[in-house]
Amino acid sequence: MDRIDIAIIGGGVVGLTAASVVAEEGRDVYVFEKNSSFGQETSSRNSEVIHSGIYYPKGSLKAETCIRGNKMLYEICEANGVPYKKTGKLIVAKDASQGDALDALFTRGKANNLKGLKILDKKDIKKLEPNIKAFRAIWLPMTGIIDSHSLMRFFLLKTKSAGGDIIYDSKVTSITKTVSGYEITINEGTNKCATLIAGIVINSAGLESDSVSALAGIKKDEYALSYCKGDYFRLRNSKNLLIGRPVYPISKPDDIFLGIHVTPDLAGGARLGPDAEYLGERTIDYSPNPAKRDIFYDSTKSFLPFLEKEDLQVDTSGIRPKLQREGQGFRDFVIKHESADGFKGFINLIGIESPGLTAAPAIAEKVGQIVNELI
Repeated sequence: MDRIDIAIIGGGVVGLTAASVVAEEGRDVYVFEKNSSFGQETSSRNSEVIHSGIYYPKGSLKAETCIRGNKMLYEICEANGVPYKKTGKLIVAKDASQGDALDALFTRGKANNLKGLKILDKKDIKKLEPNIKAFRAIWLPMTGIIDSHSLMRFFLLKTKSAGGDIIYDSKVTSITKTVSGYEITINEGTNKCATLIAGIVINSAGLESDSVSALAGIKKDEYALSYCKGDYFRLRNSKNLLIGRPVYPISKPDDIFLGIHVTPDLAGGARLGPDAEYLGERTIDYSPNPAKRDIFYDSTKSFLPFLEKEDLQVDTSGIRPKLQREGQGFRDFVIKHESADGFKGFINLIGIESPGLTAAPAIAEKVGQIVNELI
């Protein structure tokens, strides 16, 4: 039976970034991805925003890894030619009734020590975005947009250059703890299976990360994921030029939904979304719902006065792996070495949703520290 040093389950942005870190020491590292290519699920079905960290409680893993990851991402992109644009972002209050919520979010940003944070009045807003309508706004200069596919490809190539590799169409079907590590069975399709021993397992399986944890015998109620779908609508070309940066409506601290926002992309387009729709069953269906157009229009018309319903064209959707059940409050990332429960060498990454893309380098940094302590 083949033995490897580290098995990473899941080839999304977090799994690939972790692989690029832990493979740097010349270890025998393999990423096992159930799909036919990398980043086919949550990692490539999002707004591609480099987040600031304003939404997350001080001291939380989401705040810590987002703020650290923001700095690291810009450095990585600049040094390695990964396409990005540091646009800044506006979080807008439509009228005075939302002033308290805006101030509370601003206070959280200050507590998280975000640099360059400002409150803007109508005049200042018009200088940045003359085509939107807002009473006041928070300005976040550290926000940007990124080509997530190019970023993942960079981390994959970095992994391979260090001697690691990714194996596609490989779904993990069983994990058994042994004296020498973890025996992993992988279904390679057409009833073909392979079994190997890994000294360390990093569970970065995204939407299935709680199930992968359970396969190893780590079953906890607090790890149970809910699927939350978000649809997107694309603006028709004549309206794309009217927005230069992400614009978000105000949300209260600890809200699990940031509101339907508008985000430009690096190709010159712009999208509205995502919304948040908890799915009753854990089924994966990426078909967006065209009937939501009225909801998207009504939700954004207050700060995008130039919109007409006909400007919204159904685009795509994504599914978030949420630890919060519907109606619950804030839940943090799970980044945990499960040694205390008798699973030394098993590292769980569960509930890695937004701001997971931004946080990926910082999450990988933490994983690398755990691995260095183990090897």
